[in-house]
Amino acid sequence: MSAHIIDGKQIANQLLDDIKNNIDQRLQAGKRAPCLAVVLVGDDPASAIYVRNKQLACEKVGIVSQAHRLPSTISQNDLFSLIQSLNQDPETDGILVQSPLPHHIDETAILALIDPAKDVDGFHPYNIGLLAVRQPQLRSCTPYGVIKMLQASGINLKGLDAVVVGVSNHVGRPMGLELLLAGCTVTSCHRHTKDLAAHVQRADLVVAAAGKPGLIKGEWIKPGAIVVDIGINRLPDGKLAGDVEFELAKSRAAYITPVPGGVGPMTVATLMENTLKALELREQA
Repeated sequence: MSAHIIDGKQIANQLLDDIKNNIDQRLQAGKRAPCLAVVLVGDDPASAIYVRNKQLACEKVGIVSQAHRLPSTISQNDLFSLIQSLNQDPETDGILVQSPLPHHIDETAILALIDPAKDVDGFHPYNIGLLAVRQPQLRSCTPYGVIKMLQASGINLKGLDAVVVGVSNHVGRPMGLELLLAGCTVTSCHRHTKDLAAHVQRADLVVAAAGKPGLIKGEWIKPGAIVVDIGINRLPDGKLAGDVEFELAKSRAAYITPVPGGVGPMTVATLMENTLKALELREQA
């Protein structure tokens, strides 16, 4: 058996086409396009690439993109001031602060300062809370992108035993909440989990989000399981790898996502969807 490779890029492109059509209809009706403000602090090369990819997606769908490129020496108070001004700007619909931030900046405080109605990353405690009580609005991009990708692949999630490996605030925890909302029975695994292999071996759906290359052994995958690899790790030879031993896992799973080309494009597409939704929600308020 060889798994069906889920083409996240193709699914993301379809979502981007749908968003573009919606924005085109807005413009034809005399309404304005959404606006996304992206804040990049410092000159981290990977962060610069991520920001560029988001700007390209904005151009593709017709979202206005504001780039705020700041030196790594910026003070926390000055960054606070910028975010507060974006919160108050009626023409700015979404605010994204690219991680990681310099060590002298309190990232938790920065994310909490963003207006929840403009939190298109879906990281604000208010938005995570809405997801937890089954009233989601702006949802964390990567976890929600995973749900949309699986649904687009025709996978019924209801009743599946799902194991999420990794419990970060941005990915693992909201991923567990998304899977609960979708009707899965969810187990969250982390560094204190006693027998990771045993949990993975019984899972109908494995979501790897630990950021450790090859952590999930291919032989652990239950035959016919669904494997979603969110991990993206740069190896010493420069190649990218996920958290799952792909080749062996592929021979056992029914569905599997590649790295790259799996979850990553869905994260960006969902960010675009959130930006449009943020504008629509504010219009309805």
